Amino acid sequence: MKRLAVFAASCAIALPAFAQTVASVNGQDISQKQLDQFVALLVSQGAQDTPDLRTQVKQEMVNRLVAVQAAEKAGIDKKPEVQQEVELARQGILVRALMADHLKQNPITDAKLKSEYEEIKKTQAGKHEYKLRHILVEDEQAAKDLTSQIKSKKVSFEDAAKKNSKDPGSGQNGGELGWGPASNYVPEFAEAVEKLKKGQMTDAPVKTQFGWHIIQVEDVRDVKFPTLEEVKPQLEEMLRQQELAKFQQDLVKKATIK
Repeated sequence: MKRLAVFAASCAIALPAFAQTVASVNGQDISQKQLDQFVALLVSQGAQDTPDLRTQVKQEMVNRLVAVQAAEKAGIDKKPEVQQEVELARQGILVRALMADHLKQNPITDAKLKSEYEEIKKTQAGKHEYKLRHILVEDEQAAKDLTSQIKSKKVSFEDAAKKNSKDPGSGQNGGELGWGPASNYVPEFAEAVEKLKKGQMTDAPVKTQFGWHIIQVEDVRDVKFPTLEEVKPQLEEMLRQQELAKFQQDLVKKATIK
């Protein structure tokens, strides 16, 4: 009998970790493997694997199992709307896992990043950004009169903007809009800007949906393109999203859909 007890004890010690029970709730066991998997998930999300974390995880698993057992006893799991939610959650988990696995098998390499960066950089070659001022008024004739006064130096552009511009953002600053590409503005405004050189101002007012503009280009410079390191995180995320979109489109194309 004593030998049998010693043998049983030795078998218990030799049991693999995944077979060990860390808690039992109404006869339903929570294994060491389940606890380890929960902890591993939290660690992958940034948590530190500590004794305190494991204690908290164990208690959380017990709490969840108690609640799940109560739900099953009450027949909650048999309700159609609950089953639908469970199925949607299962599908969501599988889709996320599939996408993560695809990215793991098709990583965004440094070579891909550099190639995409160079392609985008080419599209910006020769583009400029402008340091602008503008005056916005409602009436075309008022804009023409102000243009004439500024050109004849009866009033400075800044003073005219402070007194007459209805743009609350720039008017009180002498019409100053700061630096930016022409594409920051509505098409009519942008087109007028691109025709002006440094120090020039529009000869005729420019009409947009906001009213009539008098535009002055204070300075022009080439667009400064950021370095690869500066845009790497955003570029990498963009390529990941493109890769996943293509993967999903390919799956749909290969599927038999009626």
